[in-house]
Amino acid sequence: MFDNIKHHFLEANWYEMYDFIEFTVKNYNSPIPAEAKHIESYITTTNKILEMYLSAYRIVNKKICEITSDVEIASIENATKHEGKFITVKVHLDRALELLSDRQQPDYRNSIKESISAVESLCSIITNDEKATLGKALAKIEKSENIHPALKSAFSSIYGYTSDENGIRHKLLEEDTIKQEDAKFMLVSCSAFVNYLIQKQVNAPVKEVVVEAN
Repeated sequence: MFDNIKHHFLEANWYEMYDFIEFTVKNYNSPIPAEAKHIESYITTTNKILEMYLSAYRIVNKKICEITSDVEIASIENATKHEGKFITVKVHLDRALELLSDRQQPDYRNSIKESISAVESLCSIITNDEKATLGKALAKIEKSENIHPALKSAFSSIYGYTSDENGIRHKLLEEDTIKQEDAKFMLVSCSAFVNYLIQKQVNAPVKEVVVEAN
């Protein structure tokens, strides 16, 4: 059994070797808590080996992706851990990473759409307004969360890059000019912004409820 796996691994195409690593990460499952921690050790060790041999890929949130910065990896993994009321944010970011990390047919355009949709979803949750556009939601959040106007303006501009009439969501090009670095930038930037806004929510002071006496 081991010899067959070894033979397949050594004879596989370059992307199939990464597929094999990704498969083992995604499918390792143990009901024993002590053994469940083994996968984290496996991921850490594998990433160190990939770095040692100057691979352009790392394991990010149990997917093999062309991202090598420890800071960027940490930002994405942290953003995809949020669940509960933020589960839709996690779903969009997971999908963005999945589309970006496809080694045979990466879909950079839709990866970018999913990344910005994660921010849209989070802003809708924070403002409690499902119909608000990202621009309007950011205007509300700028005031309520004390966000610097320049930061709000920056993300409004990024939203315009994806959503105006010439943006990624609308423009259909005969030759797609969207590259891996574009999708990677959006995923990392949106993940960082998601972490930032959620941390703002966590650190927000609890508002006191004043009950007036009759």
